[in-house]
Amino acid sequence: MAKLMNRLLLKRFTLLQSFILLCVVTLMVVLGVITLEFAWAESLRLRFGETDWVLPSLVTAVLLTVAAGIVIMAILFYRWKLKRPLELLKQASENISANNLDFHISYDGRDEMGELIMAFENMRSQLENNLKTLWRSVEERKQINAIFAHDLRTPLSVLKGNAELLATYLPQKKLSEEKVLDLIHTMNLHIRRLESYAEAMNSIQRLEDVPLNRQSMDTISLTALLNGSAQQLARQFGIRFVSSLEYDNASIRVDPYLVMQIFENMAANGVRYAASQVNVHYVIQEGTMKITVSDDGPGFSPEALNKAILPFYRGEVWDATEHRGLGLYVCKVFCEKHEGNLQIANGTHGGGSVTATIGTRVDK
Repeated sequence: MAKLMNRLLLKRFTLLQSFILLCVVTLMVVLGVITLEFAWAESLRLRFGETDWVLPSLVTAVLLTVAAGIVIMAILFYRWKLKRPLELLKQASENISANNLDFHISYDGRDEMGELIMAFENMRSQLENNLKTLWRSVEERKQINAIFAHDLRTPLSVLKGNAELLATYLPQKKLSEEKVLDLIHTMNLHIRRLESYAEAMNSIQRLEDVPLNRQSMDTISLTALLNGSAQQLARQFGIRFVSSLEYDNASIRVDPYLVMQIFENMAANGVRYAASQVNVHYVIQEGTMKITVSDDGPGFSPEALNKAILPFYRGEVWDATEHRGLGLYVCKVFCEKHEGNLQIANGTHGGGSVTATIGTRVDK
C-alpha cells in the first residue's frame, strides 16, 4: 500500500503539498482515534461510575495519540519524500570526493528533491566535462613539450658539429672562406629555429596550432640544407647517407622550418633502424614536393605499419630518453598542414620507407 501510494500520489506532489496531505490524513486518523477514545472513556464512566482516574486516562490517551500521529507522519514523510533522494545525493557526494565522476544519478520524483538531484547530475556532468577538457589540455601540453624536446636535438647536434668543425680546422686555416660562411649561415639558421621553438613554447597548446609560414625557397638550397642535417645524423650513427633529386621548378613556397622538422624526423627514424645506409630521394614537380627516406634495416613490422604514425608509438624501442615515438606523428601533422600526407611502407628489397608529400604552391 505504501509503495502504491508513493508511486501514484506523493511522487506527483511537491514537498509542501505532500506535507499538507500527510497532515490532513494524520489529522483525520488522529481525530478518529480520539473519538474512539472518548467513547471508550464514556463506557468506563458508565461501568465504574464517577471515578478520579477516567479523565486523566482519557487526557493521557489523547496526548499519546497526537504524539504518535506526529511521529508517524514525520516517519512517513521522510521515507516517502526524503530518504531515497538523500541516499542518492550522499552516494554521489562520496563518489565525487573519491574523484570518481563516471556515474549517473536519477530520480523519478517531480518534487523539489527531483529538481535538486537533476541539478546535481547536471553539475556532475559539467564537472566531468571540465575535468576531461583539463586532462586533454594537460596531455596535449605534455605532448607538445615532448615534441619540442624531441626536435631540439637535431639543431643542437648540427650546431655542435659545426662548432667543433670550426674550432678544429679554422685555426689551422684548412677551411675556405666560402666554407666558413656556409657553416655560419647554417648555424644561424638553426639558431633562428631554436628561437622559433622558444617563442612557440609560450603560446602553442597543441601541435596542430603550430603556424604555417610559407616562404619562397630555392630548391637546390633547401635540399642542400636538408642533406647537411641528415649527414650530421648519419655520422652520429656511423651510417652512410645517399641522396638524389628530381625537380622541374627552381623555386617553391613552403615553410622551411616545418619542412626541416619533417625531414629530420624521417631521417632520424631511418638512421635509427638502418643497417649501413640511408637513402633520400627528392621529387619536386606539379606543385608537390615528395621526400622519401628509405633504409636497409629490418623494415616495419605489421603492427608498426598501422601504428607508427600514432603519437608515442615506439614499437620495440623502450628507451624513452632517446626515442619517444613522436617523430613520424610530427611528420604526419606537418605534412597535413602543408596540404600533404605521410605514407610508410616496406621497400621491395627490404628495409623501411617513409614518404612525405608536401604541397609547395610552386612559383612559376
